[in-house]
Amino acid sequence: MPTKKTMIRVTTGFFFTAMSLTSSVSVAALISASVGGVPIIGGAVYENFNNLSSSGGLSSKGIYVTFSGIDSGTAALPDVSGKYAAPYVASASDHLFNDIPQEDGPDLTQYLVTGIGSVTLDLNAYHQYFGLLWGSVDSYNTLSFYDGNTLLFDFTGLDVTRLPNGDRGVDGTFYVNITSDVRFNRVIASSSRYSFEFDNVALVDVGASSQEIQEIPEPGTLVLLGLGLLAGSITRCKK
Repeated sequence: MPTKKTMIRVTTGFFFTAMSLTSSVSVAALISASVGGVPIIGGAVYENFNNLSSSGGLSSKGIYVTFSGIDSGTAALPDVSGKYAAPYVASASDHLFNDIPQEDGPDLTQYLVTGIGSVTLDLNAYHQYFGLLWGSVDSYNTLSFYDGNTLLFDFTGLDVTRLPNGDRGVDGTFYVNITSDVRFNRVIASSSRYSFEFDNVALVDVGASSQEIQEIPEPGTLVLLGLGLLAGSITRCKK
């Protein structure tokens, strides 16, 4: 388990790196987020969860989804006040996930919500890249990355935007891209309050074994930039 995490803010846009120091492995991970953004890695697997059962299970792209907690599950319009709201799709940013991109507005397709609980995504292989459409970002939303049951690193809404206030409009939804220099095969979205809503997950398969740590895929050079700015760019530390 991680014993220390350092968050570093890179001065160009919303880019953060997380270095997790554990007893056996050191992890560097990069997060970038943008309104109306898209996956940054070509050749990814694009999962829209449109055909996922309301009880979870295997998605069309081979992700096994498990819901846990209060009101965790699938959701669709209309929004439920005080519980969840559809992520906002801007600039036809869903064109990789749906045959016909929608106009700007709330997500018209099925999406996933944590409620007061979690959504676990057990991936069908190891990955070093993960993208998702993260709706109405809140500070109490957390995205955690695992190798089996071993936590590697995590990010919260505070790593996505400086003002994670649950905005349900265009400025509150971000496409978030995460790359890591260590492989993961499980991702858990969780929230201690209503709710964490997300859709349109992108993945790049890097194989079945976690033993050999690979270099971060493009744009991995941004991680090196972030690490180089360590001395002057540390914004906060967590133990």
